[in-house]
Amino acid sequence: MDATTRASELLKDHRASIDRLDAILVYTLAERFKQTQAVGRLKAEHDLPPSDPDREARQMARLDQLAQEADLDPDLAKKFLTFIISEVIRHHEKLQK
Repeated sequence: MDATTRASELLKDHRASIDRLDAILVYTLAERFKQTQAVGRLKAEHDLPPSDPDREARQMARLDQLAQEADLDPDLAKKFLTFIISEVIRHHEKLQK
C-alpha cells in the first residue's frame, strides 16, 4: 500500500472516530439538558432564582482543572461551559414565566 492510500485509510479511521465522539457529545448534552430542565422546574416550583452565580463560579474553576488534566485548552472549555450555562439560565427563566 502506498503512502497516499495509507493516509486515506488513516483519515477514514480518524473521521469515523470523530463521528462516534460527536454522537457521544450530542447524547451527553441532551442528557445534561434533561437534568437541567428538571432543576429549572424545581426552581420554578419553589420560586428559586434561575441562576446561581456561586455554583457557576465553582463549576468554572472545576472545569478549568478538568481541562488542564485532560490537556484541553481551558479557554475553550470555559467558552463551552459559558454557552451551556447561558442556555440553561435562559430555559430556567422561561420556566419561571
